[in-house]
Amino acid sequence: MNLAFITGGAIFTLLIFVVAIIVFAFILSFVPIGLWISAVAAGVKVGIFTLVGMRLRRVKPKRVIEPMIKAHKAGIQLTTNQLESHFLAGGNVDRVVDALIAAQRADINLTFERCAAIDLAGRDVLEAVQMSVNPKVIETPFIAGVAVDGIEVKAKARITVRANIERLVGGAGEDTIIARVGEGVISTIGSSTKHAEVLENPERISQTVLAKGLDAGTAFEILSIDIADVDIGKNIGADLQTEQAEADKKIAQAKAEERRAMAVAQEQEMQARVQEMRAKVVEAESRVPLAFAKALEDGNISAADYYDLKNVEADTSMRDSINKMTNPTQFNEEE
Repeated sequence: MNLAFITGGAIFTLLIFVVAIIVFAFILSFVPIGLWISAVAAGVKVGIFTLVGMRLRRVKPKRVIEPMIKAHKAGIQLTTNQLESHFLAGGNVDRVVDALIAAQRADINLTFERCAAIDLAGRDVLEAVQMSVNPKVIETPFIAGVAVDGIEVKAKARITVRANIERLVGGAGEDTIIARVGEGVISTIGSSTKHAEVLENPERISQTVLAKGLDAGTAFEILSIDIADVDIGKNIGADLQTEQAEADKKIAQAKAEERRAMAVAQEQEMQARVQEMRAKVVEAESRVPLAFAKALEDGNISAADYYDLKNVEADTSMRDSINKMTNPTQFNEEE
């Protein structure tokens, strides 16, 4: 009986031990003890219940505490509320802290609120700070313009820009810079009297474009514009003249075809009129015998007069036949 009591007590003690281990493991998984120890060792004042509160608010403590330790070591004072609110807003806390450290090292006045706003605007704040220290070179594709003499000139530009921290929120990006520079290059080439002027002085393009203040309203500051390459394209003026001549030729051909069609129509109309007149003549000739018959019947002409008329017609027909045989060319011309 004592043995059974001892055995039951041992099993109960073992169950309590197992439950304690499970509860302790659950606490360790829910409460980041290791992260709290790291923060305390780094000199960051953060309470254990603050970390538990982050868990309850579905904030990953590691995403907040590690950047806070990094900022504390760099001498930047931040609070857990600032970092936690930025994390909950969808920002990249680690990136923001790195940008603040880089700005501090470069002696750039950048506050956490400004840095967080840039990050939430969708821009890479760390890259912007780095670009403020180390300017970036943007290379444009070949930009084609046509000089006054009709020759196409292609130019490629390299734009050296520096990020403007104050205009990163709401400022236009690289595409706007490239578009504005392209517009300036085309305008400068188009205002040149001869293409040789552009080839001789390519820096004229960069000076003219740079003087226009193309970085207004953008997130960058243009430091310089350099023409990297200049090339000759097509003779646009000659091509336009050729196309104009071809168009004029087609217009002339169309007008000539129109005149020919009108002439054919007029000829067909004349032939129709001739046919109509011939039909009327045939109709009139068909009425002659009836007229003679009526005249004979009424006594207006005699039979002798009728035979005299027929003799005249026969004589005239004979003379025409002889004339055709003796002068066929003249007869054909008269016809």
